[in-house]
Amino acid sequence: MKHVVSLRLIELEENNYHLVLASQFPGGREYTWVIDTGASRSVFDLTLTECYTSLPEGEEMNVQSAGIGAPALEASLGILSPFSAGPLTFPPMKIALLDLTHINDLYFHAVGEKICGLIGSDFLMEHRAIIDFGKLEMVLMRPHKTRKPRS
Repeated sequence: MKHVVSLRLIELEENNYHLVLASQFPGGREYTWVIDTGASRSVFDLTLTECYTSLPEGEEMNVQSAGIGAPALEASLGILSPFSAGPLTFPPMKIALLDLTHINDLYFHAVGEKICGLIGSDFLMEHRAIIDFGKLEMVLMRPHKTRKPRS
């Protein structure tokens, strides 16, 4: 089944754009995600502790995360709380946790906003995402089977 979610285009500086997705978490908290097709794994801001739980002891493992030309950063894994975007509610999922304070400083100075994380290719592939830049929409397909939090 196809679901369409609206996206917004942010211009960080002249001809430097990011697509963002508005989301809602339990308790009415609203956060913005950056759509990052170049990120292999979705990342969430570890300072937003009310939106995730750490993995149980013994299950936690560290993952490496880095952007092009950037040194590797240590990230841990957590279980993200369910969240909604447009007509969809997404179940809990494993997610890489990073301190995004430095990124949020840049975003806040550029556009007066903060982000909660990056929607990466793991999420986009699972939901067979189709991004339409002209319409500023993303079509997502609901996964066919009930699943455990993805890793």
